[in-house]
Amino acid sequence: MLANFGYGALVISLAVSLYGIGAAIYGERNKQPRWVDSARNAMLLTFPLLTLAAASIIILLVTNRFELDYVYSVTSRSMPTYLRVTALWGGQPGSLVFWSWLLSLFTSAVTLRDWRRDREFLPWVIVVALVTLAFFLVLIIAFENPFLRYWTGSSGAVVTAMFQPRGLELFTPADGRGLNPLLRHPGMIIHPPLLYLGFVSLTIPFAFAIAALITGRTDDRWIRLTRRWTLWAWLFLSLGLILGGRWAYDVLGWGGYWGWDPVEVAALMPWLTATPFLHSVMIQEKRNMFKHWNMLLIIITYDLMILGTFLTRSGVLSSVHAFAQSAIGPMFFGYIVITLAVSLALLSRRWDELKSEGELTSWLSREALFLINNLVFIAILVVCLWGVFFPILTEALGIVGQAFPSVAHIFNGQKVTVGPLFYERATGPLWAALLLLMGIAPLSAWRASTGRTLGRGMVAPTIASVVALIAVAAFSEVRQWAALLAIWLCFFVVFVTLYEFIRAAAARAAAHSLNFIVALWQLAGRNRRRYGGYIIHLGVVLMAVGIIGIEMFQTETQASLKLGETLALGRYSIRYDSLAEFDTNDNRNVARAVVTVFKDGREVGELYPRRDYFYESDQPMTIPGVRASLEDDFYVLLVDWQPISTQNATFKVYHNPLVNWLWLGSLVFIAGTFVAAWPEKDAQPQPERSRAARAAARA
Repeated sequence: MLANFGYGALVISLAVSLYGIGAAIYGERNKQPRWVDSARNAMLLTFPLLTLAAASIIILLVTNRFELDYVYSVTSRSMPTYLRVTALWGGQPGSLVFWSWLLSLFTSAVTLRDWRRDREFLPWVIVVALVTLAFFLVLIIAFENPFLRYWTGSSGAVVTAMFQPRGLELFTPADGRGLNPLLRHPGMIIHPPLLYLGFVSLTIPFAFAIAALITGRTDDRWIRLTRRWTLWAWLFLSLGLILGGRWAYDVLGWGGYWGWDPVEVAALMPWLTATPFLHSVMIQEKRNMFKHWNMLLIIITYDLMILGTFLTRSGVLSSVHAFAQSAIGPMFFGYIVITLAVSLALLSRRWDELKSEGELTSWLSREALFLINNLVFIAILVVCLWGVFFPILTEALGIVGQAFPSVAHIFNGQKVTVGPLFYERATGPLWAALLLLMGIAPLSAWRASTGRTLGRGMVAPTIASVVALIAVAAFSEVRQWAALLAIWLCFFVVFVTLYEFIRAAAARAAAHSLNFIVALWQLAGRNRRRYGGYIIHLGVVLMAVGIIGIEMFQTETQASLKLGETLALGRYSIRYDSLAEFDTNDNRNVARAVVTVFKDGREVGELYPRRDYFYESDQPMTIPGVRASLEDDFYVLLVDWQPISTQNATFKVYHNPLVNWLWLGSLVFIAGTFVAAWPEKDAQPQPERSRAARAAARA
């Protein structure tokens, strides 16, 4: 049977992973390369095995094998085929298999490189990769088996088990419950794979970092080997976060893109350490500094990646009681503690060997500004960790109070949660500081930079940004000091970035007698990492404009309307024209309203907000009607309605200024990442030099 085949592939994958771990350690300890090669082959074998397991689940999903608990939980006969395929990551067991499959793909791919120059890294990279994979396979096989089937006996009670219990027969429901309606949106179909790609590919730089600590390779070789792996991981993680925001904006029906939900924050936290890591490694490559920082950042990033998966899968976010009752919660927690402890122990062992060869000579130098950048990101991370765990902490303290009546008056047992207001107030100034650093850092010099030299570079961008801000204040109604400051920071970063492009391209054009456009193209082509980073900064600024618009200037209203009545919000108004309610072929009940939109009294179009109710899963989904432009979004929700005889309906309306700059900026952001990650034509591998040789060269 196909379920047995898929389960067998999982079990064999776990056995192969455990063998690979043992063979790699044995081969390295006993200096027997053939054992290490055998471990490498084991690593490569996990990918086809997990492909078979994942393919088995997909076939079972597509063919409506409802006798399987997982298939019954996430599919139904009315679902289209493409949704049945994507249901692989629509539930916990399938998503863990998909996670493991992606991990085996990436780790197998990295073992295919030529290892002759870096042979000492190979066994330990295999060990770290396979330990991570084996952990997830244990979770799947022991606790989240997607191949469990339904069995029933004469009593009519239904149980789930992998193999047939004595005296019971296979039970097949007529239909499944169907996929959660919120997961049927295109953004949610793509969002989890991208987020998982970002998560699992972060294992690669972590594996090389641990290999460097074990082998004592304290140079920057491990960073150079994993530079593009890290950049692509960061891109996937960023895209996952952006698409998650778009999904929330389109489907959740609250007029926003980010609600600081604990699950959202859990996905954001690895990004908050991966981003400074990408910046910080440049300092190690150029100045041989920040070695401690880079090791700490990648270790924390790896464990935050595991923590993010843990928080969304263990049930701990809902309650500490859920964690105590969760089968996988304690497993995740134990793994995080062990990997963090082992990693920090290895780092402590090599601490003295990782001392920087360079020193900070000025707090205005580029190295110092990058250090401040790291500290600001860590500060945002601390805020996020506190916000996520504070409710859990308060509930745990309440349990303590119940156990000790003498102090029960201190702990009332209630879980205290924190909302978006806490995060926004705590992190807002920190995000502003990062924007300021994005503007100042490109103007600073390496090693030594003075206030005078930095000030000279800031004059032109500062003047241009102030003039632009005055124009905004003169031709708009923006008067909030916080909004004006944020807008100025955006202008400042844009003008600094353009200034850097123009100055460098003009110098190259003059030196080589080139057309300015040709010089600019060649400039970006010869230093793609630097100028790709500048493009990313421009994308971030555009995204910041969208965030400023919706966070600081969003307005909303709600009213119940009769046919023909209107509702106004600012320059916009809507007229309620009609409402239809009907069933569809895919087992939905749809209530669809038609409203005419007016701007400044002039008709600008129709919108069709609706509410879809899915009979199978007994869940509704609200789809807004949106009039979108670069200036704003006019966002209309159908909240409630009366029977067809009266056709009264309640609408909630949002005006979201500049929000589409967020999505436009994400496209620029992606383009910049591709530029930065693309191999440079003139890049040639440089031979590694010892610490003594580098010191002699500097002397």
